[in-house]
Amino acid sequence: MPRRPNIPCKHPGCSRLVPPGTKFCEEHGELHRVDSRTTKEKGYDGRWRKTRARYLKRHPICVRCLKQGKYVKATVVDHIKPHRGDEQLFWNESNWQALCKSCHDKKTMTEDRYQEYKY
Repeated sequence: MPRRPNIPCKHPGCSRLVPPGTKFCEEHGELHRVDSRTTKEKGYDGRWRKTRARYLKRHPICVRCLKQGKYVKATVVDHIKPHRGDEQLFWNESNWQALCKSCHDKKTMTEDRYQEYKY
């Protein structure tokens, strides 16, 4: 039976080939280590699920839709500033906002997508 062909590294601009089931080449794997952790390893555990449910009960409407005059049920607690593993920022309730899935997906793909570096 033929084996699956190698695939390109998922790091933007890298054309190195990696075996199937691997996302990044050796050079870029360390840069994306945080991306490959499970949600539980990132802090989204039972404690988070309970806290999230309480927050959504107090903030049931999507804040972005509300600004447009629409009343849409919030289903996601979003970190306004991405925590990127910073536990203090993760649990800081003033850094949270209630969003619907659509608004959350748009925000994540546009604003939160790339890691910011400070020099």
